[in-house]
Amino acid sequence: MSVCFSDRLTQRILATKSVTCVGLDPRRQSLPQGLQPGEGASVADWAAGFETFCTEIIDVVADKVPVVKPQAAFFEQLGPAGMQALHRVIQHAHNKGLLTILDGKRNDIGSTAEAYADAYLGAGEASVWGSDSLTVSPYLGADSLDPFVAQCDRRNAGVFVLVKTSNPGGGMLQDRSSEGQSVYQTVAAKVEEFSSTRRGECGFGPIGAVVGATYPEQLAELREKMPSAYILIPGFGAQGGGAQDVLAGFTSAGLGAVVNSSRHIIFAHRRPEYADKFGEANWQDAVAAATDEMNQQLACVFGQ
Repeated sequence: MSVCFSDRLTQRILATKSVTCVGLDPRRQSLPQGLQPGEGASVADWAAGFETFCTEIIDVVADKVPVVKPQAAFFEQLGPAGMQALHRVIQHAHNKGLLTILDGKRNDIGSTAEAYADAYLGAGEASVWGSDSLTVSPYLGADSLDPFVAQCDRRNAGVFVLVKTSNPGGGMLQDRSSEGQSVYQTVAAKVEEFSSTRRGECGFGPIGAVVGATYPEQLAELREKMPSAYILIPGFGAQGGGAQDVLAGFTSAGLGAVVNSSRHIIFAHRRPEYADKFGEANWQDAVAAATDEMNQQLACVFGQ
């Protein structure tokens, strides 16, 4: 990949006219009935169901959105079979032209961080997992981020650093202040430092931030503090965030952020407004309808 991650993401956003990121969070109890193996099924059977579910979602949304976000935890709970399924899901997304954000929230220190960065960062055959980007925790300090940034430089990959997360309990650490600056503001300053010196043609660098839709005031603040960083915005839909909550995360051109929705899209067949219309048998049509709905709701970021 010779084009930097932020430019590739921008190109996909402009091509699809969408800032929607579809989170691939397969949950056993929520899978459509046709994909749930019977009683006594093995983890391999469940892994096959997860893989089919995610690849069919990818097939539905490939022309509608720029990026998907597989959540590693749901695959990890199935052991080796689940991890093999995750690898194939990432490959399938790339084959369909989608970018990927692997949601693993990885980090450590020294050579361990280097190993994580080597494993996950780099599309195609550039890394064993083949992901375009990875979510990363900053709470081991700035030096723990250095190996991920270095790998982004080598492989034109991206990372999204946890800055202000969407969960209610995140403030326990993120909102704590020292010398007049909160932890999340300190992390944001480091993200901007990394990304501002690595800007692509789009004006953004490959080091991005995770900022929840559930904190719109902080989102506006952090957009201003991180003008060079793409923002991954979780918390839309099922977690309560709406289109007006995420507007402040974007530039006037409708760039600089992607908005993630997982349950509200991938399990749309269970939402009351879609259950009767599509049902379990046509769950893929519900995914398509929910994706279109979210794209329409977020068209306001482009001034439409």
